[in-house]
Amino acid sequence: MPSRPPAGAAKPRRRHKLMLLSFLGCVVLPGILTALYLWLVAADQYASKVGFTVRQEDAASAVDLLGGLTNLSSSSSSDTDILYEFIQSQKLVSDIDKKIDLHAIWSPEGWDPVFKLEKNASIEQLLAYWGDMVRISYSSGLIEIEVRAFRPEDATLIAQTLLDESADVINELSAVARADAISYSRDELEEAVEKLKVARETVTRFRNETQIIDPQIDLQSQAGLLSNLQAQEAEQIIELDLLRETSQQNDPRVAQAERRLDVIRARISAERQKLGFEGSGANGQVFADLVGDYERLSVDREFAERAYLSALAAYDSALAEAKRKSRYLAAYMKPTSAETAEYPSRGTLLMVVTLFLFLLWSTSVLVAYSVKDRR
Repeated sequence: MPSRPPAGAAKPRRRHKLMLLSFLGCVVLPGILTALYLWLVAADQYASKVGFTVRQEDAASAVDLLGGLTNLSSSSSSDTDILYEFIQSQKLVSDIDKKIDLHAIWSPEGWDPVFKLEKNASIEQLLAYWGDMVRISYSSGLIEIEVRAFRPEDATLIAQTLLDESADVINELSAVARADAISYSRDELEEAVEKLKVARETVTRFRNETQIIDPQIDLQSQAGLLSNLQAQEAEQIIELDLLRETSQQNDPRVAQAERRLDVIRARISAERQKLGFEGSGANGQVFADLVGDYERLSVDREFAERAYLSALAAYDSALAEAKRKSRYLAAYMKPTSAETAEYPSRGTLLMVVTLFLFLLWSTSVLVAYSVKDRR
């Protein structure tokens, strides 16, 4: 049986040429254009990193201090969560833009529509661009931020401004929390101060009206004077009795002694009236009543002073507690200054774009062949 001649080399068909042309047009050419753009047009980007966390001053107990179980400060995760959201907020972007002009920083001279910000970008566009140029990493209460710019000093400036704004937010939150913590004690102290002021003014008004500094002192003085007069009265009675026994009835010394005794008794009666033992005093007010009024006012003043001291101690304690729990921003990594441009990652971007184009081209070819085979 004669053998068949060997088959000749397969000639490329038209569809093979179309597939090759489509590969060159859909994968190779766009890849080359992408590489040219990345290496010739795209501007270098420098990164500055900053890391911080929110700390809370909280004094440790004696046992903890001896055992070394806790630190002076502890992380406040709730404040860190707030700060994490604030860093991505439009308000922060707007405030930083007003301070250092983000539009000018991220819109340098040169044509680069892919990586640069439009010069007349709106705040919404600026916020979206902020999300691309400011990368936030949040883990275990620690926030690390990478800021990109087209000059290293601009990246450092943005990072430092962001750090300052974040510190201001934490200080404001801490101040509000401290004010809330001491508000009740402060109100109590203000009320105690007002009551003490009223009590002291009442005592001062009493002294001005009665012309008496301390009725207790006047009472002791009046009591001493009354005792002295009563002693003189007793001596005068004895002296008068002796005169009557040793002298004649019309002896002038007897009349003189009787007049002296009457004067002493009149003075005793007047002093007893002052003390409230015999009706009202000269001003129509019993001296004992004045003493009672003064004692009542003194008790009110003393009570107000004790209440004030108690409120002051409570306020100082609340203030110390609030200060002990005050929060602050602790930067564990200051804004860095880059020396080499890390972005854009040209090799990575070129690989991603090329792979995407290849997958898109492969899928399109498979779909085309599948449709053709079904016909």
